Amino acid sequence: MARKFLYVVATLIVLVIAGGVAYALFGNQLIRWVATPSIAFHDEPRARSEQYDARAMWIARPDIPDNPARWTPPGYRPASTKDATAGAAVFFVHPTSFIDRSRWNAPLDDADANARAALFLRAQASAFNEVGAIWAPRYRQATFGAFLSRGDNADRALALAYADVAAAFDSFLRQIGPDRPIILAGHSQGALHVERLLRDRVAGTPLARRIVAAYVVGWPVSLVTDLPRLGLPACATPDQAGCVLEWMSFAEPADPSMVTDVYDTTRGFDGRPRRGTPMLCVNPLTGTAGAAAPASANLGTLFPSTDLATAQIVPGRVPARCGPRGFLLIGEPPALPNYVLPGNNYHVYDYSLFWANVRADAARRLATHRARG
Repeated sequence: MARKFLYVVATLIVLVIAGGVAYALFGNQLIRWVATPSIAFHDEPRARSEQYDARAMWIARPDIPDNPARWTPPGYRPASTKDATAGAAVFFVHPTSFIDRSRWNAPLDDADANARAALFLRAQASAFNEVGAIWAPRYRQATFGAFLSRGDNADRALALAYADVAAAFDSFLRQIGPDRPIILAGHSQGALHVERLLRDRVAGTPLARRIVAAYVVGWPVSLVTDLPRLGLPACATPDQAGCVLEWMSFAEPADPSMVTDVYDTTRGFDGRPRRGTPMLCVNPLTGTAGAAAPASANLGTLFPSTDLATAQIVPGRVPARCGPRGFLLIGEPPALPNYVLPGNNYHVYDYSLFWANVRADAARRLATHRARG
């Protein structure tokens, strides 16, 4: 549990190498230099969906007892095994936990990356363990540096990672059967892959009616160029089923340039430039798009201990409002362990800040989905 979080490690390495002054002047560029692999991408065989029929290919699934996604803080319990398998089937794709610059994609057996992934499941996927069984695949994720560089190497690394996720999803669908309601969720790189699943495997198919909600958290979704291609609308009411939620958390004063500098150079799912387009922001405190809510609406933030070994839920501490461009603004920096990215970016804590609200949100949307039949 005492593992450092995702991007923070790269940031700390930069600070050690470059010193505070250089980082203040050239922070983003230095992170790119430290984290991006210097070798060419090496292609690997694509995964077959049958490989994911094996339990060893999953970090979490119903027949793995005491998997990290079943963790809960004091005062909460996961659904019993019987109730979980009768509820929704949650397909969760973890964020980047591989930060090695010696290769573009993580080996499935990388011990450090797997330990960090398990930590992310405790902090993020655990929010869904009351509504059903969580399935979280191992996959050859693209390394952290793939998101800081442009070009063929990074594109091919992400394509390999997505191919694993898609193969896992096909196996997941076979194993849960044809009728179970589905929650799709992910964070950061995981959310990117969930977006692609929505576009490639869900939009315009009968499967769309089985989707309770899709939580594509920590990855930008353009309202203009991306959302229409996902096949589901933004969540407009707190109990709506069959809709998409997305947010990216920043304390204030916020500097989201690390996101917008890249976002504004890319093209959306419809081929048009994303530059200047607003991003989807569904406030997790209200369950609605473009909203604002005071800290009193926060049912509970997951506050980890300094060494990340334990955590507790504390309600009423963190407000949230959707800003003009689509970032979720949370006011003054909350007193969380200092794993924060430049610009007051609380990316690591996107789920933890609103853990109890996400838990309640999933339950409401599942109830609506069941009621409509």
